[in-house]
Order: sequence, then C-alpha cells, then structure tokens
Amino acid sequence: MKIYFDHSATTPMDDNVLKAMLPYFNENFGNASSIHGFGQTAQAGVDKARDQVAGFLNCDSGEIVFTSGATESDNMAIRGVMEALQEKGVKNMHVITSLVEHDAVLEPCAALQKEGVEITHINVKKNGVIDLENFKKSLRDNTVLVSIMWVNSEVGAIMPIREIGKIIKKHNEKREREWKKLSVKERGERPRAVLFHTDATQAVNFTQCDVKWNYIDLLSLSAHKIYGPKGVGALYCKQGTPLIALQKGGHHENNLRSGTLNVTGIVGLGAAIAQITKKDQTENNKYVGKLRDMLVAGIKKNIPDTFLNTDRENSTPSHAHYSFIGVEGEASLMALDLEHGIAVSTGSACASGSLKASHVLIAMGIKKEIAHNSIRFTLGKHNSEEDIRKVIKVLPPIIKKYRDMNPLYNN
Repeated sequence: MKIYFDHSATTPMDDNVLKAMLPYFNENFGNASSIHGFGQTAQAGVDKARDQVAGFLNCDSGEIVFTSGATESDNMAIRGVMEALQEKGVKNMHVITSLVEHDAVLEPCAALQKEGVEITHINVKKNGVIDLENFKKSLRDNTVLVSIMWVNSEVGAIMPIREIGKIIKKHNEKREREWKKLSVKERGERPRAVLFHTDATQAVNFTQCDVKWNYIDLLSLSAHKIYGPKGVGALYCKQGTPLIALQKGGHHENNLRSGTLNVTGIVGLGAAIAQITKKDQTENNKYVGKLRDMLVAGIKKNIPDTFLNTDRENSTPSHAHYSFIGVEGEASLMALDLEHGIAVSTGSACASGSLKASHVLIAMGIKKEIAHNSIRFTLGKHNSEEDIRKVIKVLPPIIKKYRDMNPLYNN
C-alpha cells in the first residue's frame, strides 16, 4: 500500500469534485464564449464556479479572473500591476516581497529589478515568519506593491497577513491625510496607494481567506492544492486595482486573460473551493493536526540528531519539515519511496529537481549543509494513523543506515 505525504505539492482529487467535472468533458462540452445553447450551458458552469470562488473569498464575482494556476496568477498580479502603472506614467517604483516566497513571485520581481524597479526582500525570523517591524521600516513613499505569501509551502509558516494588510492601510491613510493638509498649490499628484498581493496557494485549505477582512487587493490560488484538478487557478483582483493583461489574443475574463476557458477545470475549482466550509475546515485542521503531532512525537522518540524546522505554534497543521543530520534529504526520500511506497518531498515541488539548498531554510538561518539534510512531510485529510505508524517504523532504520555510511557523521 502506498502512502502519500506530499500534499503541498498536490492533493488527490476529491470524488465530489470529479463528479461535478465529468459532464463538462462530454455532455456540456461547449465553448463558454459561444452564444448557442452548448456555449451557454458551459458558461453557466463557469458562472457558478466564479460565484463559488467569490463566496469563499468574500468578494464580488466580477473580481475573479480564472487562470492556469497560481504561478500565472502571481505573474499576472505582479507584472500586470507594474505594467499598468507604467502605462499611467508612474516612475521610480518600489516593490516589497520576502526572502521566502515561491519562485513564481521571486522571479518576476527579479525581472523587474533588472528593468530598474527597486525590490526589497524582507527577512524572516527563525520560524520562517517575516519581521513586521522590518516590514514597516521598508515601506516608502514610492512603494506601489507588496507581495507576501500567506503560507510558506516548505515549512508551513503562516504569515501575519491581516497585520500586514492593516500596516499597509494605515500607511496609505497617513499619506492621504498628509497630502490633504497641504495647500492646493503644494499638493502635486495624489499619493498612490500601496497595493497588497498574497499568494494564498497553501492557505486556502487551512484558513478562511476573507480578502476584505485582511485588506487584500490581489490574491492567487490553485485548484490542485485543495483536492481539485491541476492546471486551473484564479486571481482575485479588487475592483479599481490597476491591472493589464499579460496574455493577449482575445477578450476573455473581462479582457484580462485571453484564451478559451478551461471550463472543466474551472468547474472543478469551484466545486473544490465550495467544499471548504468553515465547519469542515475546522474539523479537517483538527484531524490533520493530530496526525502531524503523532508523527512529530514518533520521530522525536526514535531518531536522534533531528531538527523540526516547522514551528507548530505558527504553521498549518499539515506541515512537518525535518532535518536529519548526516543524511542527504534525497537519500531519505528515495529510500522511503522505492523501499516502502511512501511519498515525501525535499521542499517545494517546483524546485525538487534542484541541487541547491532551499532558499527558505537559508533565510531562516539554517546552515546550507543542514538544509541539504531535510525532507518535508505534508499530510492530508485522507491520511490515517496507520500511515503515521508505518513511517515511524521504517524511517529510523533508513536514517541509521545512511548515517552509518557517512564518515563525517561518525567522527
């Protein structure tokens, strides 16, 4: 029997989600842009999904743009906003992000930096959470965008999103008040509000992502992290936020994202997010957290020289990120997979083929050699106590075997 502990990479599709999608593969196969009956049936499925996503995020359905996933949504949020501001003639722009973001945020920011945009990368504390005081000090008069992930995919650290949103709101209000105090001749151009984007890909399963409560202007998410299909996601864009289409060639999604809609995937995204009610989320969090704590206790008892990089006091209940001193993470991963059918990860799935040490762990102050000793367990609602017991049974001999083979560890 295979055991899956890599839910941050992707989740298995829920049966109810698949059931909702099936008619749109064959019966309701129309192009949602077509005006005939087949097209309008498909469009009705898209409209329902848009309402479902908007209902979860507490926003208007017109503020939802369907995409191919959170990577596209992140790029659209960052590049789309910056290019829209450039078209408006805004110059000397400054963007704030963190050192632990997904590459879908870091790489667009790096490209902007090459084009002359100032980028500030906020450091994180030892538990992987950004330093709010450092963040406050980083805000400037020319800051136009802040992009901070809600939950870190590697260690599960939950960022203080509402607090960040409140800081940005107060910053904007202060600049507006100071501008209004000036005489009409002194005022000049009205201060441009700092916009707040968050990559909520890893957060949707575990928290109610209310964009109004958290003062969010843009939010990215993916279906395949919430027991939905791969290849579909969404971007929430608050009404009035400057945003320009990056993908051109049609007039889909209110001219913001050209391309024939992936109706089947969009229906799946809507069905997946509709299942995440507050009651079910609370129960699932409790259940998964219990399994995670059982795993942590078993590893602590049976494997010495081990570091838990996940702060259980401030993380999703799913994550348990470990460094096993003296053992390469890839070796542990392969042994668990090939010998026991247990799937884990060495970090972000998008970077799992890289031999570089995790930028997240390095930012947390973890030494490079220890970072290479790390594997990530991410649990889901279909895991069981039996799964945990098997890992606790087979992992200690694996770690011991590789440590015995490592002369540096035994010196």
